[in-house]
Amino acid sequence: MENNEQLSAESKVSYAEEEVINAIAETMDLYGVTPSIGRLYATMYFTHHPMTLDEMKDELGMTKPSMSTAVRNLQDINIVRKIWQKGSRKDHFMAEKNFFNYFGHFFGGKWKREAELNLIAIEKAETQLKEVIEDETVEESLKNQARQDLQQLVDYKKYCYWLQKLADSIESGEIFDLLPVEEPGT
Repeated sequence: MENNEQLSAESKVSYAEEEVINAIAETMDLYGVTPSIGRLYATMYFTHHPMTLDEMKDELGMTKPSMSTAVRNLQDINIVRKIWQKGSRKDHFMAEKNFFNYFGHFFGGKWKREAELNLIAIEKAETQLKEVIEDETVEESLKNQARQDLQQLVDYKKYCYWLQKLADSIESGEIFDLLPVEEPGT
């Protein structure tokens, strides 16, 4: 009886882990990750020790070169890191377990990049539009279009500055003062 109960408990743990692994794998496209690479991350998330490429290969049934590429992709987005293991010559990897850290690094970096690139483009566009508006040889209809574009860029700039502040608040942890992390059901 005890052996059946143990088997049942093991089945429940496996089922629970598989449910979450499937959900993570399915939603990793939000981060530009394929479902198979998402499955690798999710599997590593539930592995409570650093894994080698061979262990990953055996666990997921993929080739070692595929595992190497997948791990590199996960390292590029800061969701997996290399861990040094004393006495081992193989590389070991561990999944980021803190989703708040991962979210902050991933989205914060992307949002900061979006804001910076667009602010540079807006600045260049504003210069060109102001030249058109000030040029007395330009038709009034074209000047009006330039004025409208310039006004739209004012609103776009507000968004970009707001996005920078959002990214900075995530990076500094200030966001958690505004949106505290709470236990479910509170």
